[in-house]
Amino acid sequence: MIQFDAVHKRFPNGTTAVHDLSLEIPEGGVTVLVGSSGCGKTTTLRMVNRMVEPSSGTILVGGKDVQRQDAADLRRSIGYVIQQAGLFPHRTVLDNIATVPLLLGWGRRKARARAAELLETVGLAADAGRRYPHQLSGGQQQRVGVARALAADPPVLLMDEPFGAVDPVVRTQLQDELLRLQKELNKTIVFVTHDIDEAVRLGDRIAIFRTGGHLVQCAPPAEILARPADDFVADFLGAERGLKLLSLKTLAAVPQGPAPQGGTWTLVLDEARRPLHWATEDVRLPVRALKDTDSLLSALNESVASPTGLVVRVDADGRLTGVSSRDDIHEHASRAHAEVGVAA
Repeated sequence: MIQFDAVHKRFPNGTTAVHDLSLEIPEGGVTVLVGSSGCGKTTTLRMVNRMVEPSSGTILVGGKDVQRQDAADLRRSIGYVIQQAGLFPHRTVLDNIATVPLLLGWGRRKARARAAELLETVGLAADAGRRYPHQLSGGQQQRVGVARALAADPPVLLMDEPFGAVDPVVRTQLQDELLRLQKELNKTIVFVTHDIDEAVRLGDRIAIFRTGGHLVQCAPPAEILARPADDFVADFLGAERGLKLLSLKTLAAVPQGPAPQGGTWTLVLDEARRPLHWATEDVRLPVRALKDTDSLLSALNESVASPTGLVVRVDADGRLTGVSSRDDIHEHASRAHAEVGVAA
């Protein structure tokens, strides 16, 4: 757990970056700090590993006061990922990842073995270890940055807008990768972003700051979307917060029935009963099959795109389990809105 107790940060120019912050960040979850530029979220993050020193107050990591620890030792015990990876250009990928274990005295063979293991963990091919950062794409460099932060198996991982410099497609891939890694590794992650959609997608809890370093609300995404603390939070979430809420609700509870037979459109399956496409005598249209874990928002989008208004459902292996009607999906979406008082 990370605890901020009445933490204040004022810079020499008189600017207050963080104002009287009291906040608990639970162990083993992703807490996202979000807000516009100048709200203090990056300063808050950087005070955890003493890249920035607080003016007053106490910060505890695992029950220990960070200001009573040697700053270099503290930083080596906490993973740190920044935008554009911050890799050493003159070192190979493998040696970049091995940096902290080597500083901790692991020995070169053990450190490089750990680095090679992490290449696979973050989804990179083994031969990437022999390359230099400039030979990798932006998304690959960010994966290396994450691997380097994980190299010494730190319990805490700080991530400062790590995916902000890559294109939207790669950003989504990296978000998926982070969610996958977190399921496996169960780290305590503090993640900074200015993008509320990214915060909703990644966070177990979201802490929203406003200018001047004031924490306005900290809660799970569904609670913040349903019950924003004030007009500032509601405005920050935007007019589409109802849709954001649907992105957190899954399709699992929506009823399904057998795929229709003999109508205008036929659902064509392969031999393993995996959906291929919708077909008429003259036309074939792609089908996007959804699992129980997919969101109600995805189901709504697919019900509009489907030529039949039906959403095709599959199991974890991609085999057909049934179809759900547009009406049933809309009913569950309206119910989800009603439960939390958001207008549909």
